[in-house]
Amino acid sequence: MDYFVAENSIVRTVWKRTDTVLLIFAGSAAEFALNKAVDWLYYTGKIPENPIERLFSTVEYAQQIIFLEREQALAAIDKITKIHQGVEESRGKSIPDWAYRDVLYMLIDYSIRSFELLERKLALEEKEELFAVFIQLGMRMGLKHLPENFNDWLVARDNHLQHDLEKGHFTVHLFEQYKKHLGGFRYFVLLQVQHLLVPRIVYGYLFLGSYFPTRFVLKLYTLSRKIGLDGVVKAVLLPEKHKESLRKIGRFEKL
Repeated sequence: MDYFVAENSIVRTVWKRTDTVLLIFAGSAAEFALNKAVDWLYYTGKIPENPIERLFSTVEYAQQIIFLEREQALAAIDKITKIHQGVEESRGKSIPDWAYRDVLYMLIDYSIRSFELLERKLALEEKEELFAVFIQLGMRMGLKHLPENFNDWLVARDNHLQHDLEKGHFTVHLFEQYKKHLGGFRYFVLLQVQHLLVPRIVYGYLFLGSYFPTRFVLKLYTLSRKIGLDGVVKAVLLPEKHKESLRKIGRFEKL
């Protein structure tokens, strides 16, 4: 079969595990709240209204692209593009191209950071492969001025962190919504995970709570995976109403 992402790709290894995917979006949730284009989330109101469900919806699209056959993957990318175009037409203005690139760069960065936090360090060749897959996605969406190689991406990523972030009232409101929908304990866990994941400049904008020995807790979690108790931990960390969405994320774990 022909796939958008090769069956033996490191991208599939990274994105097939539920816990790694959740970390990717935990980091992205922190950083995107700071993005200067975050006002676009508030135009439709869907993400601020229910950020957890929108997270799972985004994960579903991402996994379709990564795990389904090429034509289905391309259809998923085109659907994402069409959804954004519809929002642009409704608002009468275009989402900045740099904002699209910022999101793409976040997916690359937090894919690397999350996998390395839970599993192992990635080789340079694996990072380059992960970069290449997401750049293909961006090209399909028609994004311009994409970096040509991993080293150029590192420069572009740093430029984004330096120039495209700010803490405003949308940032504060989004974090309030995270807390509202997760509850106090789960929100505390989210902040601690974000503390470990995000670049120093992102942490500096947000100050993600007091220090807690999260690295030790993560080691306990990796131990729980080895003895088959990680499902219990994940069930505790997400509200009951999201259990079916959690199950869907994990449907590719045995690949």
